[in-house]
Amino acid sequence: MLAFDGRVREVAGVAGYRVAAHAELGSTNSAALAAAGEGDPGNLWVLAGRQTSGRGRRARPWVSEPGNLYASLLTIDPMPAERIGQFPLVAALALAEAVDAMTGSYGLVRLKWPNDLLVDGAKISGILLEATLLADGRRAVVCGFGLNLAHHPELPDYNAANLAGLGFPVHLERAFAALAASVERYMMRWREEPFSLCLDDWRRRAVGIGAPIRVRLEDRELNGIFAGLDPDGRLVLEAGDTRQTIAAGDVFFDGAALRTSAAGRTAG
Repeated sequence: MLAFDGRVREVAGVAGYRVAAHAELGSTNSAALAAAGEGDPGNLWVLAGRQTSGRGRRARPWVSEPGNLYASLLTIDPMPAERIGQFPLVAALALAEAVDAMTGSYGLVRLKWPNDLLVDGAKISGILLEATLLADGRRAVVCGFGLNLAHHPELPDYNAANLAGLGFPVHLERAFAALAASVERYMMRWREEPFSLCLDDWRRRAVGIGAPIRVRLEDRELNGIFAGLDPDGRLVLEAGDTRQTIAAGDVFFDGAALRTSAAGRTAG
């Protein structure tokens, strides 16, 4: 088992969450989904020091060697099914706030739709949302977070970075404590406040709104202008006189849009 100090478990416990920490797992998301299938009531964090079968969106492999943060949160029916599509944006906001807190550099992180965290245009994290219906009709939803603390992979389509390499060394326990606290705050906001308020926060950190964009879907690519978000957080693509909303896809901007630095960054 990974050794986490009492402060970390206290942060999670006060918020009503439990922590299961492992030195090595195949995948924290898979372990969380398996726990749900075995009757776990949810509000469970699953952590691993290393993943041997980590994955990202569309089942892409996720490099998961020791030194980075690998954590998945299991929830049961966190929101009505029609609102689950909002979860990735809420998760991205929570992780962005956590990174600001753990580094003491507020406004450090920008967001690329739907949930990539960027620092100076380089990707520092991955978020994977998975859901399954349980035998009793309830929905288990797992949100997996991978944060590059000490190292990062070389990605074919994106620049990547890690916090230590950017000048922000962060201990694993501090990183998880910040994430757990931030996720709890944003989960409460999501449940109790209009989603439009979360969208306002997301837009303030966004890169590329109003810029040319390329969106890669499973069967084709679309080009146009990133016109903004619809009320549920779907991307609005403008091409000539037409607009369409996109629920999922890989987004690409030119370098200028990604290099735009966060306004008002301050060191704490």
